[in-house]
Amino acid sequence: MITSKDNAKLKLVRALQRKQERDATGLFACEGEDLCDAALAAGIEPVELLVAGQNVEADLLAGVSTLPHPARAIGVFRRADLPRGARDTCLALWQLADPGNVGTLIRSADAFGAAVALSGGCADPLGAKALRASAGAVFRVPLLAWEDAPGRRVALDTSGQVALPEADLAPPVTLVLGAERAGLPQEVVATCDLVASIPMPGDAESLNVAAAGAIALYELSRRAS
Repeated sequence: MITSKDNAKLKLVRALQRKQERDATGLFACEGEDLCDAALAAGIEPVELLVAGQNVEADLLAGVSTLPHPARAIGVFRRADLPRGARDTCLALWQLADPGNVGTLIRSADAFGAAVALSGGCADPLGAKALRASAGAVFRVPLLAWEDAPGRRVALDTSGQVALPEADLAPPVTLVLGAERAGLPQEVVATCDLVASIPMPGDAESLNVAAAGAIALYELSRRAS
C-alpha cells in the first residue's frame, strides 16, 4: 500500500501530466476505471495500475488526479503498445490544437474502423483531455504519422467545389481536416487529390471539425454498406 506522496509511482503520474515527460519516457497516464478497463479489454497491460484503497491511499491518488472528481484508478501505459498498422480509411488532422477535438475524432474513427494521422502542431492524443474525449478509442485506433496516411487524400474544406456525397471516396482514402479557425493552408490543400465540401442547407457557415469528421466517415461507411 502506497502511503507517502513522495512515492516514485505517484511522482511518475505527476510527471506524465507534462508532454515533454511523455515524449521522453514513451509512457502516458490514464485516469479513471473506464479508460483503464478499455486498455485491458484491448489486451494492453499497464506498466503501473494504481487503485484507491487497494494499493494506494485514496487521498494520495486524489492528489495526483487532474479530474474535478478524483479518479479511483490511474494506469500508466506504454505508447509503443498502442495499435499500429494502416487501415483503408484514415482521418488526417492538420494542426488541431484542441485536445477535445483530437480525442473526439479518434473516437469517431473507432466507430467507423478508420485510422488517424496527426501532423506536427496537433494536440497530444495522449494528454489527459484528449484521452477522456477518446473514451478509450485510443487503445483501438492506429495513430499514424502525417506522411503515413494511406491512399488518395481528400481535403474537407468549405471551398471544395465537389460535394462530399458526389466525391470519389474509393478506399484506400484519407480525409484531411484542418483546425476550425485557420482551416487547411493552401500548401496542404495542394498536396491533396481532391477538395470536397459538406453540403449544409441550414444557415451555419461551417461545422465543428469533430462533427465534420464524423459526417465524412459516415458517408464512407454508408457507401460500403
